[in-house]
Amino acid sequence: MILQALTQYYEDLLALGAIERPGWSKSKVSYGLVLNDEGQLTQLLHLQTEVVRGKKTVLAPQELLAPSPAKRSSGVLANFLCDNSSYLLGVDAKGKPTRTAECFAAAKALHLGLLEQADSPAARAVVRFFECWDPAQAAGHPALQEDWDDLLKAGNLIFWYENVPVTQDPVVADAWTQHYGAVDDAAEPIRCLVTGRCGPLARLHPNIKGVAGAQSSGASLVSFNASAFCSYDHEQGANAPVSEYAAFAYASALNTLLSDRDRVCRVGDTTILCWAAGGDSNYQDCFIANMFGDSHSETGLLNTLHHLAKGEHIAWNGNRLDPDTRFYVLGLAPNAARLSVRFFWQNTFGRMARNLARHYDRLNIIRPAYDKFPTLPVWRLVQETVRKPSPGTRPAEPNPRLAGDLLLAVLNDMPYPATLLDGTALRIRAECNVSRGQAAIIKAYYLRNSSNPKLKEVMTVELNEQSTYLPYVLGRLFAVLEEVQQSANRDIKTTIKDRYFNAASATPSTVFPLLINLAQKHLAKLDGGLSLYYQKKISNLIDRITQTLPARMALPEQGAFQLGYYHETQKRYAKSKKEES
Repeated sequence: MILQALTQYYEDLLALGAIERPGWSKSKVSYGLVLNDEGQLTQLLHLQTEVVRGKKTVLAPQELLAPSPAKRSSGVLANFLCDNSSYLLGVDAKGKPTRTAECFAAAKALHLGLLEQADSPAARAVVRFFECWDPAQAAGHPALQEDWDDLLKAGNLIFWYENVPVTQDPVVADAWTQHYGAVDDAAEPIRCLVTGRCGPLARLHPNIKGVAGAQSSGASLVSFNASAFCSYDHEQGANAPVSEYAAFAYASALNTLLSDRDRVCRVGDTTILCWAAGGDSNYQDCFIANMFGDSHSETGLLNTLHHLAKGEHIAWNGNRLDPDTRFYVLGLAPNAARLSVRFFWQNTFGRMARNLARHYDRLNIIRPAYDKFPTLPVWRLVQETVRKPSPGTRPAEPNPRLAGDLLLAVLNDMPYPATLLDGTALRIRAECNVSRGQAAIIKAYYLRNSSNPKLKEVMTVELNEQSTYLPYVLGRLFAVLEEVQQSANRDIKTTIKDRYFNAASATPSTVFPLLINLAQKHLAKLDGGLSLYYQKKISNLIDRITQTLPARMALPEQGAFQLGYYHETQKRYAKSKKEES
């Protein structure tokens, strides 16, 4: 399904003129070999451009349209018109002159074979270059001497004629296209599993570049490089028959998606891509803004999603989005020289919006005044499960599978993964505090995953003052006892939260008698009016406790305790802010 969807996306882009035809792709090129009519090298053209990387400005190769490169392993295999110095000039710094000579001979044979009958000045210039070029004289050539060391660093070169790349010559381009589309007699004819059509088998699939953490030279999405992966004595791509056209199409579509950094998201080790049937990029922009952005107002975001969920068209950046459009989301992660598929989701754009709106409704919770982010995108939820980075240190990496499992649960409106709650609970225990994001996770998790009505009763946006659910009431009581301590000791640095929060949420029967006795000493330090206020507040909460304090509380009960503590604390701060105003 993944390869079929990507192949269809390639054809959609091809129809829009937004992607290159088979046999052509963008290549990183460092230098141009300028040729005259006699095929003589007259100049070395610098094609690097300045780019900012971090705090530095460096020279980087320029991306130019060129014939698709061959997938090399260890053998000698030349590329057409665009290749490194070993093939186009017959020189390198690898210290293997015999192999370098073989590389140049392979390039010479390829170019002469394709261009000897081509009738254009550019084609004749390339042919004469290979007929006359002597690699032994390359080091002394005046056009190469100044940049000789850089030339040997395996950067790509491209032939240049009359101020443009030779690849732009129509006759040369047509010669390559015919060669690329010709049926190889040695290629095994198969019925493609992706397109359903007959065609030559792709034994090796193109590399995919741009997945975070994978090899910079590219990694394979489909590969068979060991006997353990093969069956029925098949070799390489014959184990999953895919035609050369389908392999090129899906790889081109995937590389095009990955090259657009503004529309690629990363959560943990997972690189997330999305696309819509028909090739309209506005669907991608809308999805990324709603799923991963945190600058949109909650009201505006939910209005957009609710309109789509009801089957209504919406305007996005001046373009009309149809909720019935097919939409795809793919998560990829690095795995040595290959790629792992973390998840793949496909459905209508409206179904995605409906499920995402439900997710945000569950996450909705009162937030502190200092929290300026109206929504909690997926990447923020994942970060709530790891420790906060200290200055000068790198953020901790979350569970590798969590991002994919969470995103798939959101898109399918399925129960949230247990790893989300486990990671959140561990961080609360380690920090003895409940953040807005962690409280939202607890609320959303139990609203979706639990069937306990008493538990769901307290999973509210704001404080539920009428609830008598014991764990929730104990969480509220703990927050009030902490408030009493802080009022009695204005300069205190460490409160009961730092010492007793975990024990109070897990084993309340052993902790709360001690805390209530301690609160009486704190109340004695307060003036009469304030002391009476807190006494009434504590008494009101204790009156709601109609059963013996449990010796232990289960994880869902601890979640209710933590949410009760968070709600009561936020009500206190909201009231203080109102009084100050």
